[in-house]
Amino acid sequence: MSERIHAITVPKWGMAMDAGTVTGWHVAEGQSVAAGQDVLDVESTKIANAIEAKVDGTLRRIVGQVGDTLPVGGLLGVVAAPDVPDAEIDAFVAGFVVAPDDGEGEGGPRTRTVVADGRAIRVQETGAGEETVVLVHGFGGDLNGWLFVQPALATTRRVVALDLPGHGGSTMDVGGAGVAALARVLEATLDALGVERAHLVGHSLGGAVCLVAAGRASALTLIASASLGPAINGAYIEAFLAAERRKEMAAALGALFADPALVTRPMAEDVLKAKRIDGAQAALRAIAAACFPAGRQADDLRGRLAGLRIPAQVIWGLADRVIPVAHAEGLPAAVAVHRLDAGHMPHMERAADVARLIAALGS
Repeated sequence: MSERIHAITVPKWGMAMDAGTVTGWHVAEGQSVAAGQDVLDVESTKIANAIEAKVDGTLRRIVGQVGDTLPVGGLLGVVAAPDVPDAEIDAFVAGFVVAPDDGEGEGGPRTRTVVADGRAIRVQETGAGEETVVLVHGFGGDLNGWLFVQPALATTRRVVALDLPGHGGSTMDVGGAGVAALARVLEATLDALGVERAHLVGHSLGGAVCLVAAGRASALTLIASASLGPAINGAYIEAFLAAERRKEMAAALGALFADPALVTRPMAEDVLKAKRIDGAQAALRAIAAACFPAGRQADDLRGRLAGLRIPAQVIWGLADRVIPVAHAEGLPAAVAVHRLDAGHMPHMERAADVARLIAALGS
């Protein structure tokens, strides 16, 4: 590839993604773009997300038109300096070859099951490096919730996402079902992976789990974390547990996002499929009863933040309708607080920003 010409291509968000559909461009041909700027939106079968420019320059060519579906690695557009001749841009586009999708090959996601605390835990590893980042999802989620963040972090570090008990491909045996019990499983998973210390990143319930396990952390990132205050949207928890049909689940999941339109039909169907795994519904209800009894949070872990001796930060969506952003107020001065234009899922709605914050804390 010419050092003066940079391709915008379809990224791979999760192992199952093989193509993306262009749903809109934010920049017109001939307009300047800056590194980190959103230039277009692409939708997979799971969710839509924005694609950023990697370099400063000019959007010289739009290749993927709105409505076009291209394979992972397919050419969407070209960024180059204004003085690059059109003929050189034409030759680049004509000669562009889509790199083969290596799937789970070398450098790609590696999914396996480990035994932790006597229970089977599904983990997905990506990348390599001296630093290890461990991603822990929230209530009702699974490791696929990190599909936008994990690849960005894995460029220079080992990144592990896991399914907590009662979720995804892990055991439905939740043990004590509370935060402390889940934290013991997280620590046992680190042992099984040979990880002594890691940058622990937890979302919602996963944040509380990481905070309890912070003795194993080299750094700590809490995203819309549970257990930093008593309030929680109990109606959402119950709607999620009660949903049995796609429309019911889509309506419940809408509370997670600042823009409910981000909830796609495949997303709702995937969550329902996970809930229908034998033992999953009972496991989720046990966790909800232990962690969120009567629509309140059972644990108050704010005091643990004051005793941390590692870099720590909290990330919260200003439009969070599940756990109030007000829980990010009054934290110890040593804990950095970042408020983003997002709902309860900033790692999906503002993935690039969240990935940069995680990478910066760990560096």
